[in-house]
Amino acid sequence: MIQLENLTKRFDGFTAVDCVTLAVDGGEILALLGPNGAGKTTTVRMLAAVLQPTEGRAVVAGFDTRQQPIAVRARVGILTEQPGLYLRMRGGEYLHFFGRIYGLDRETRERQGRRWLQQFAMPEAWERRMGEFSKGMRQKMALARTLLHDPPVLLLDEPTSAMDPYSAKLVRDAILTLRDDRRAILLCTHNLAEAEIVADRIAIIRRGEIVALGTPAELKRRLLGPPLMELRLAGAVDGALPVVARFVQPQARGPDWLRYQVADPAAVNPPLLRALAEADIAVVSLGQVEQSLESVYLQVVGEA
Repeated sequence: MIQLENLTKRFDGFTAVDCVTLAVDGGEILALLGPNGAGKTTTVRMLAAVLQPTEGRAVVAGFDTRQQPIAVRARVGILTEQPGLYLRMRGGEYLHFFGRIYGLDRETRERQGRRWLQQFAMPEAWERRMGEFSKGMRQKMALARTLLHDPPVLLLDEPTSAMDPYSAKLVRDAILTLRDDRRAILLCTHNLAEAEIVADRIAIIRRGEIVALGTPAELKRRLLGPPLMELRLAGAVDGALPVVARFVQPQARGPDWLRYQVADPAAVNPPLLRALAEADIAVVSLGQVEQSLESVYLQVVGEA
């Protein structure tokens, strides 16, 4: 649904996006992560046929962004970080205005607009002036406008920015529903926890280049190493160290706990627990420590 082949954009000798090759299928969410200035917004603008690439090619919903920009724009829903609402308009007026731009008839504009306002738990926004809206309501209104023409491709830049936790969950749930409708979704965000919740795959961009790509689990395994286990004991850890050392090398420890990495927990942990039981050492718990996407991100973007 979205295909990028060596996509490149230069501005007066500065390379903002450098030979990016990616694909996003229908029914997939790809989160594009990176620091400010990494090339995320430039990439989105090229996919929306707002900017033309300097080199390379992008195909969106079957149309080339350079050769068929109007067809691309008709099939893309784009939410920018600063959506630019017309604050003197009422919500319904605003959605009708953009619906006419998309070529929707009045009945479709009304049905789609009210549907998404209901989805985002703000049906009263249809009659209210947008200047009265909170920041979160404005963001949800912009997202309703993005979805008005039922596009097969969504380009979302910080869709839950400025929202309270309840509103952010409503929007995340809506995004997951849209994925289930076989839409291709490219999500730019600084919210790493959100990316881990909704994204099927994650691409990390730095200085215009994709430096890491994979599912959250793949990236953690590749960049952070084997699973990290934590063993907690009923007594002091010192007496258990000789037993543990027969199986693994502890990497960190406290008064009654230790942590170690192991490539195959299913092969190592059961005999370790048996050995501890035979040594009459009481185990409180043994489990995997969840490693965060933040650790992956900081490792990648912090590289020289």
